[in-house]
Amino acid sequence: MTHPSPTLQMPSDSRTKREAVFAFLRVHAVTIVSFIAAALSFCFSPAKQWWNAIDWSTLNLLFCLMVVVAGMRECALFRMLAAKLLKGRQSYRALAHALVQLTFFLSMLITNDVALIALTPFAIYLLDSLHLRDRIPYLILLQTIAANLGSMATPVGNPQNLFLYTAYALQPSDFFIAMLPITFAGAFLLAATTHFVKDAPLTNLLPPQFPKMPRKIWLYGALFALCLCAVFRVIPGWLTFVVVTISSLIFGRTALKKVDFGLLLTFVCFFVFSGNLAQIESIRTLFVGLLEHHAQATTALVSQFLSNVPAAILLEPFTTNWKALLWGADIGGFGTPIASLASLISFGFYLKEPDAKPLHYLLKFILLNLVFFIFLTLCSFFF
Repeated sequence: MTHPSPTLQMPSDSRTKREAVFAFLRVHAVTIVSFIAAALSFCFSPAKQWWNAIDWSTLNLLFCLMVVVAGMRECALFRMLAAKLLKGRQSYRALAHALVQLTFFLSMLITNDVALIALTPFAIYLLDSLHLRDRIPYLILLQTIAANLGSMATPVGNPQNLFLYTAYALQPSDFFIAMLPITFAGAFLLAATTHFVKDAPLTNLLPPQFPKMPRKIWLYGALFALCLCAVFRVIPGWLTFVVVTISSLIFGRTALKKVDFGLLLTFVCFFVFSGNLAQIESIRTLFVGLLEHHAQATTALVSQFLSNVPAAILLEPFTTNWKALLWGADIGGFGTPIASLASLISFGFYLKEPDAKPLHYLLKFILLNLVFFIFLTLCSFFF
């Protein structure tokens, strides 16, 4: 019996380690960049009491929502909803409408990225089982648009909404008056875009069965209602944190393990980075000048290269025009793939497919996003 030479094994081990490092860097790229940016900002602005720049209320609410939604995903709640919604669908167009609309409405409550994490693999599974793999790229694009669009409608729909809602202490009525008209205007365009997909009859559409966990579903449903009460300032945020954390430790520790602590750290780093930049007079003068006359356009442009969550955190200290900043960050999520982190999530799912065509996908992605970006921008002039 021969044994492999250790010297021949080393390149394979080294390659595996490199691949692991690269995979880690890809997954945590935004967090790493934000950490470096925050660290470098101390070189130019050694701010005292830098921790005062951190919005702990936003972090608390975001953490609680992450725990609750992670618990709901464990119960397969969202996929069960999708399975019920798809029952009886007889055509691909009806299937596409159902999946896109479910993504749109779910993103209002569970954030755009979680809606895509829950429903994109489910959509891929369905189309694969129906031998409609050629429809996968466009359906993923429509789901991505739906998630970024629906998440605009509520304070909990995406992280930048939650941050701006908390930072400016907005009233629910002010937020909804600003966001609902533009969101549902976009919804009409989304429905029209979905309606023109190439139709095909469906046979043997049998959505998979999922394990039922009624007790946990009720638990996380109650905790989610508690989170909404905290968001709308009915109860204090610290109480929500205590109840959610203790409940999860007792009934669902795995949900705590699935919290995206990298995103929370990203928020902390950008809070620090933005706070330090605000102390530099030349930078402050530049941003204040830009945001005074072009707040929405500036935020949308920065979002294309930095992503809309960091853009909102970065620019918030320099303007009191919350509506333009909110519109700029949300509409700015349509554009490049990095404009919204949710878009990168769905793109990542597509790349895992054996027949993926990344360049073809990205071309369609940019064209479709550009249409929605222009349409929503025009709508903002009327609202």
